[in-house]
Amino acid sequence: MADKHNFLAFDCGATSGRAVLATFADGSFSMKEVYRFPSGIIEVGGKYFWDIFAIYEHFRKCLAQLGQEGVQIDSIGIDTWGVDFGFVAADGSLLGNPRAYRDPYTEGIPEEVFKIIPREELYGATGIQIMNFNTIFQLYAQTKEDFAPLKYADSILFIPDLLSYMLTGKKVCEYTDASTSGMMNQKERQFEKSLLERIGVRTDVLLPIVQPGTVVGTLRKSIADACGLPEVPVIAVAGHDTAAAIAAVPAADEKFAYLSSGTWSLMGIETPAPIVNEASTRLNFTNEGGIEGTTRFLKNITGMWILEQSRKIWSAAGRNYTYSELAEMARTEATFPSLINPDDPRFAAPADMVAAIDSYLRETGQPLPKSDAQYVSCIYHSLANRYREVVDMLRQFAPFPIEKLHVIGGGSANDTMSQWTADALGIPVVAGPTEATAIGNVMIQAKAAGLVRDRWEMRRLIAAAFAVKTFYPTHNN
Repeated sequence: MADKHNFLAFDCGATSGRAVLATFADGSFSMKEVYRFPSGIIEVGGKYFWDIFAIYEHFRKCLAQLGQEGVQIDSIGIDTWGVDFGFVAADGSLLGNPRAYRDPYTEGIPEEVFKIIPREELYGATGIQIMNFNTIFQLYAQTKEDFAPLKYADSILFIPDLLSYMLTGKKVCEYTDASTSGMMNQKERQFEKSLLERIGVRTDVLLPIVQPGTVVGTLRKSIADACGLPEVPVIAVAGHDTAAAIAAVPAADEKFAYLSSGTWSLMGIETPAPIVNEASTRLNFTNEGGIEGTTRFLKNITGMWILEQSRKIWSAAGRNYTYSELAEMARTEATFPSLINPDDPRFAAPADMVAAIDSYLRETGQPLPKSDAQYVSCIYHSLANRYREVVDMLRQFAPFPIEKLHVIGGGSANDTMSQWTADALGIPVVAGPTEATAIGNVMIQAKAAGLVRDRWEMRRLIAAAFAVKTFYPTHNN
């Protein structure tokens, strides 16, 4: 690795996105954020959409900025959330903005589908936990609506692949994102079209699935010329952001569980094959695609969403808190005893999160918080308790002992939460890196360029390049 290589990662979240430039040289690498932009859901006519054209325009602005600075880019990778998708017409036109997973149009849809395809059969084929916004349920809902973009589509593209198409004019369907859809056969790693046919959903819009590291194409000449760049290759990295993040876990061996901590908490283990049996069905675990043919066997947990929505309520009342202040507030009320179940449906999208917490505690006969600090303590302890429950479940399935928990993503910067999690689990918690998703994105580009051999070499480089903090159980909280 004597030569210098620059890889650009577009890492798009549900509320914001950023571009990160990674430089590989002399056996190590460094990263810096070069552009940041907002993203979000827009409502039009009672339907909720992602503004894909705004995201694309930010991509162009970033590329133009790098072109003006004379930065040499070896390749580009894009990661986003899973499940959602857009449509492309036969003439190559985009058929509007993609629907957003928080659109309530899928409420009650799973139950309708189960009348045709029993729940156990659907899970047995796909290995995906049942959530009402899974792609298969969105497509069924759109079919019922006679949704025009689906009606006139030539192909379906998941969000990372849609953005890659906008940059290159080439269409692919990347494995990790397709695996979140609830319509892919996990063993065959291709779509189970017979499922869609049974519920009356078109299957001719589905593309063959490709693995992470596939070259999608190069920047359209018009974009490259306008931005002052060559026709840079665009790589289909692990397009699903959690898959990219798990690729960046700085683990030395397989004996770990991971927690990708943010709005959602994604907790699981990395396994060589899907785990689909009666117990995984009953406990509603999901099998999603990882890199190098691995499976991310995990559970979605409502994460810091609960705290963020509570902050909005306090902010509206004139009480604004920084993250460090929230952590200190939790510590001052560490003995507050009440707990919620973060995955209770009432916490999914309440108008008032604080009122939803009160409602749960009243129903379960627990003391209500008397201060914002007690609410924060309740949320932190409740999440740590839920993580303990899920790790206990994972131990039923793991083909290895779970000796530590790796916490990655923004939540890994919360020392109080990491310590309370270590105390709850009784095993060490290794926190960091916070930028795991972007790191995984660029590492897959580096592998596609032949700079690293496999995920373990990637993880060794990551462990050497980024400082992490280890929290040991104290049992004093």
